[in-house]
Amino acid sequence: MADTTTIDPRNGFNSTTKTFHSLRPPAPLPPPSQPLSITDYTLSLLQSNPTSSPNTDFLIDSTTGHRLSYSDFIRQTHSLTASLATILPPHGNNQVALIISPTSFHIPVLYFSLLALGITISPVNPVSTKSELTDLIRISNPVIAFATSAVSSKLPSSFPLGTIIIDSPEFVSMLQNSSSDVIHRKVNQSDTAAILYSSGTTGRIKGVELTHRNFIAITSNSHYNRFVRDEKASPEPQSVWLFPLPLFHVFGFFMIIRATSFGATLVLMEKFEFNNALKAVEKYKVTYMPVSPPLVVAMAKSDLVPKYDLSSIRMIACGGAPLGKEVAKSFSVRFPQVDIVQGFGMTETGGAVTGMSNPDECEHYGSAGRLSCNVEAKIVDPETSEALSPMQQGELWLRGPMIMKGYVGDKEATAAAMDTEGWLKTGDLCYFDYDGFLFVVDRLKELIKYKAYQVPPAELERYLQSIPEVVDAAVIPYPDEDAGQIPMAYVVRKPGSKISEAQIMEIIAKQVSPYKKIRKVAFINAIPKTPAGKILRRELVKHALSGASSKL
Repeated sequence: MADTTTIDPRNGFNSTTKTFHSLRPPAPLPPPSQPLSITDYTLSLLQSNPTSSPNTDFLIDSTTGHRLSYSDFIRQTHSLTASLATILPPHGNNQVALIISPTSFHIPVLYFSLLALGITISPVNPVSTKSELTDLIRISNPVIAFATSAVSSKLPSSFPLGTIIIDSPEFVSMLQNSSSDVIHRKVNQSDTAAILYSSGTTGRIKGVELTHRNFIAITSNSHYNRFVRDEKASPEPQSVWLFPLPLFHVFGFFMIIRATSFGATLVLMEKFEFNNALKAVEKYKVTYMPVSPPLVVAMAKSDLVPKYDLSSIRMIACGGAPLGKEVAKSFSVRFPQVDIVQGFGMTETGGAVTGMSNPDECEHYGSAGRLSCNVEAKIVDPETSEALSPMQQGELWLRGPMIMKGYVGDKEATAAAMDTEGWLKTGDLCYFDYDGFLFVVDRLKELIKYKAYQVPPAELERYLQSIPEVVDAAVIPYPDEDAGQIPMAYVVRKPGSKISEAQIMEIIAKQVSPYKKIRKVAFINAIPKTPAGKILRRELVKHALSGASSKL
């Protein structure tokens, strides 16, 4: 335990250990030795919530309006658990279930059922190709697969326990198992709950191994340190959530658990489309939206927004990638009643490990908030490994009970990412300010090396996105004989805009140091991104180097 006398109460920095500590009240955690699955933990939080009701809608299909109540969700979960228990007997080692499906009502039920049985879930992107699936299957080694009929043909037929088709009558009957017995299996908190896949934006894809304890810790953080709009009032419930997040990604996966613990209503979108999202907000009186930065940009700039009544929205949680200060400000001008809660998290942390807890903290535009409870951090000089003080930039290191077990079957990658004291090296260039707010500058590996200078692409992207005629932008390194690399921008113009390469370069040049100037611009229809909103820079670099005039 840190000596509290050496911790700065303003920012949590311990000048002796050079470690940043959370300023939040600690969240209670069950003893690590207590057998407990994330399913049982989440449902216990739900049942202890005085505002939750079995008749509350848990899921709403944004397209059809079909609804599933909490009582039906819990009944289906118990039924499916009983059905799957006959197929998946208790096993000494963790058994893995591969799940490949678009967003649907069945997926949360399937997740909670498998996790209750101690089965490790491994959800994958339903648009994955056969070759991509081969790599993912090699990493996770699943014994069974769950897939929709539309994508099952992409799977091999070699799973020991076969493949169950989620949209089949047989699966529906498993949800309606008449067995009155509730299945209880001993699940240790140290058991692996999920294998989720890193985005692969900076190298080969890796399977991130997260335990039930990891998810219990991250859920406890969010449950017991909720956003408070008025300090004299109780935390405001985010009762109706629009849910455009893919459920196979860590952001969507964790948010399903978080929403369930709160007893919130989720309006699910199988496929995100901006106009349909605005319709859903108006129709279902959505109060809360977990989103990635591109959606915030669209809401701040789109001409479609004034056509809908979006007055019900009270909060937006933005994660997955940094949100520019200028974009956040322009959003707040358009939506003064909405708090933008920004945070930082990774697949390797199971969810957000920084965030904002009140409207005053939301005013720190451009930051990712303060450390969540039970989290420690360091800012480390990548060259000297020296731990740094507030306002000094370096690699962000994190430690806490939510940090992953490691990368499945990849000891080398695990050793490179985690040291012997449990610190996770994030690969992100960051700093904490004097008030303990985290600022993400860029990915260390994505810094552009212009002559002797380092240029962060994310900084230039924020300036580009502040230009009214720019819908979206990405900055990449472009090889240059004299400079080594120069910043090159890919820009999506607003429909009808004629803004030129020279105009864009001139606008940016007035806002940055000479070495950060954008020196090449290409126009594009859309910026390629991961489901979490992270820019796929490697695709843009490949496109730029090919000299192709074709559109991505």
